[in-house]
Amino acid sequence: MNRKQFLKTCGLGCLAGITGVTLLQGCSSTQGINGEIKDSDLIVDLKDFEIRKDNGVEYRKYIIVHHDILKAPICVYRFDAQNYSALFMLCTHQGAELQVFGDKLQCAAHGSEFSNKGMVESGPAEKELRKFPVTIDNNSLKISLK
Repeated sequence: MNRKQFLKTCGLGCLAGITGVTLLQGCSSTQGINGEIKDSDLIVDLKDFEIRKDNGVEYRKYIIVHHDILKAPICVYRFDAQNYSALFMLCTHQGAELQVFGDKLQCAAHGSEFSNKGMVESGPAEKELRKFPVTIDNNSLKISLK
């Protein structure tokens, strides 16, 4: 490969990489929000799951809820309008914060993987994730932190 071909190939590769990252960011369905705490409940507005489009409303599969008093965020999965799962995003193996990839939560430290209902799918973790009870109250989710 000569110098001109090399520069052309590198330039096209960089352009493709930048375009790919831009497209992925635009397609992102993840929403990180700050929740509000009332009594012992973390409150999340149901509208935080909505993605408004010209032809109607679509829903995010999950949102990640942060609050300063929490050691780690809580991932809230939406299965349908009445069914949600709230999971503490700390690995039960050694306490590393988890990352969300679609319907799975993964530990970058040692590779443990959990389902969207908190069950261990691969170790070294052996214990399922901490789950929080979720109730629907008007247009909000109440996540009990007790």
